This record gives sequence, C-alpha cells and structure tokens, in this order.
Amino acid sequence: MLRRFSFLLFLSLLCTCVRAQEKWPVIIDADTANEVDDLYAIVCGLIEPSWEVKGLTAAQWQISHWRNIPNSMEEGHRLNQMLVGYLGLNGKITTRRGAVARLFDWGHKAQTSPASELIATEAESLLAGKLNVVALGALTNVATVLLDHPELATKLRIFWLGSSFDFERQLMRNVDFNSMMDIQALDVVLNSPVELSIIPNNVARKMEVDFAETHQRLAGTSRVADLLLRRWEEHADGSRDQRVLWDLGLIQAIIHPKWATTEEIKTSPEKGNRVITFYTDIDGAAMMRDFCDDLLDYTR
Repeated sequence: MLRRFSFLLFLSLLCTCVRAQEKWPVIIDADTANEVDDLYAIVCGLIEPSWEVKGLTAAQWQISHWRNIPNSMEEGHRLNQMLVGYLGLNGKITTRRGAVARLFDWGHKAQTSPASELIATEAESLLAGKLNVVALGALTNVATVLLDHPELATKLRIFWLGSSFDFERQLMRNVDFNSMMDIQALDVVLNSPVELSIIPNNVARKMEVDFAETHQRLAGTSRVADLLLRRWEEHADGSRDQRVLWDLGLIQAIIHPKWATTEEIKTSPEKGNRVITFYTDIDGAAMMRDFCDDLLDYTR
C-alpha cells in the first residue's frame, strides 16, 4: 500500500513538473521609467498565458539628455510594482531592484543586485531547458549575471531590444539609447556564449501606433488600460499623435513568431564573432491589434 501511494505521489509530482514545463520560464528586465513603451510591453508579457513570468526586474538608465530622473532604476521598480498591482498579480509576480548604475569600469565590473541574483537563481533551478530573459533596456543586470556566474551562460536565452543593423552591409551599430546606457554590458553579452536574439531599432520602429485608435479601444476599460494611456499623455513628449512602442514589438515577436522574421547572422570579430539571431521584420499593426484584444479579454 505504501509503495502504491509513493508511486502515485511520484506520478502526481511528475505531471506537475510536465505542466510547469509547458510554459516558458521568463524574466522581464526593463527600464520602465524611461519612456512609454516599456509599460505596454510589460503588461503584454505579464498577461501572456504561455509564459510563466518568474520575475520583473528594474534596469538602470542613469540620466538621459531629455529626461532627468536621478534614480532611474528605483523609479522603474516603483512602476513595475504598480503594473503588477493593477493587473491583480500581487503575490504572484516577483519584482526586484536592479543595478543603480552601469557596470564598473575597473576590477570585477559586475553590478550585483537583487535582480541579477534572481536571474541566476531561477536559471540554476531549471532542471531542463533555458531561462528566457527579455531585456528591454541597458544590459547591466544581464551582463552582471554572466560576470558573476559565467557557468550559467548555457542556461540563459537572452532577447534584447537594441542596436541598429544594416542587413545589406551586415553592419551592426551601437549608438542607440539601450546600447549607450551600458556599452560595457553589451560587450560582455556579445562576447559570451549565451544564446542571443536581438531586435534592432530600425526593425522595432515598425511598432508605431496611433494614440487616437489606442484611446478609442482601451479608454475606460480597466485601471491598467487607463494607466497606459495616461503614461502616453503625461510623458515628457506626451503630445505625440503617433508613437513607436519599441519594447512591445520585441515581446510580441517572441510570443507570435508568425508576425516576425529572423535571420541568423555571424557578427564581426569586435562584436563577438558568433552567430546571433536578428529580427529583420515585424507586423506592428497585427501585434497592436492582438495586444488590445488580449488586454480587453484579460480585464473583462
């Protein structure tokens, strides 16, 4: 009888593990306080039923020329907690603070933080497969994991929004915001063996949406929808009629590969000299329609 009970318990645990593995283990690492698009992307990721979001972490972006927020990571962490609360996910989604500044330019360089340690812990705990880290800003937290725990590179899959890519000349440039906010972190990631997919800015810009259409679909439907619309209106450049929701393009490309095309490209020696998957095109209109539909279904 005891043997039979133990066998049934084993089967139950095995089935639980199988069900858990059906979902993608994901951590979203975002510079949420920087612009508008992060909030839309984070909401999209948090409500995606095929994802098991293990954590939502805050990335630094220090002080830009156009937005003066002295402690950018802390403000991003606050917004992350707001989004989790507005979606009714308190107690279900872990939020963690990331590095307060870019990598050190001397010594070990790592900016160890609760965010980087959460990524490391979740990667270590996987019995099979990889932890998917979706990085929407500077790569400080991701690079720190690779510096502190280099053995985990094979257990991570990184998706990043950043750089620009000339597909005709096979030329990668890193003069964009996400690259420049921690160029050393980008160098660490490019020159590591970690599996890496990148959506460059010249592709992500196809995620341009119209405010009037978005407002018409979402206004008054939920607290979180109204928060997203207010973020657009109250941002430093909130008067825009159209806006590129860069980060949402990456999230949707991962969730819906049918609306994106990719190409495996070997980078130049100074960019790691290795194969990276680049997104070459996305269907921004389809992605935005799907996001609105999913949000309305989730909050209905």
